[in-house]
Amino acid sequence: MKKMVEFVGGVVLIGGIAGVLRELTGWFPFMGFTRFLTENVSFLEGREILTNVAIAVLGFAIVMIADTKRRT
Repeated sequence: MKKMVEFVGGVVLIGGIAGVLRELTGWFPFMGFTRFLTENVSFLEGREILTNVAIAVLGFAIVMIADTKRRT
């Protein structure tokens, strides 16, 4: 279970980072699954970079929480 939570956190982290890179450079159109969130939610329009940074931070937090649970 902990490995699965780590995997999900890693995917969310990579997706957030790829979303930031996509917004800044136009790269990674295939990796930007967060684009569906930022384009389809009306109050997030115009805040794509901030949203992707928040998604990356959330992914990092999930990975760290899974890591601390494994050590105890």
